[in-house]
Amino acid sequence: MNWKHVRLELARTSEFPDGSRDCAYELVVPLDAQGVIDRKAFEAARGRATVQRIWPHQATQRGAIIRRKAGWAFSYAPGDADDETVFHLEDHPLAVGNYVTVTETNGERLPFRVVRSL
Repeated sequence: MNWKHVRLELARTSEFPDGSRDCAYELVVPLDAQGVIDRKAFEAARGRATVQRIWPHQATQRGAIIRRKAGWAFSYAPGDADDETVFHLEDHPLAVGNYVTVTETNGERLPFRVVRSL
């Protein structure tokens, strides 16, 4: 298994025209040779797939990366009220420079750029 530490930082938005290093997610995920989540490795060790939500003036949230029928999500507590859906995670490489979209719990969709994958 090739578990990686991936950092996503907020990309350009109307509120942050230059993006923001302070709004970020830190992931621990198994990636295959193409940089896509390795589903077999994920299923074998789900508890290892974690996320930290880092936001200014808020406590860091720690949670799990979960797989749903409709795709992937970041979850911080039991139930789905706090889950943040992540688009393109099932087939999009988490390579430096690539983007993913996270839907916040309030429904806002925000773009994030992969800035590190070690």
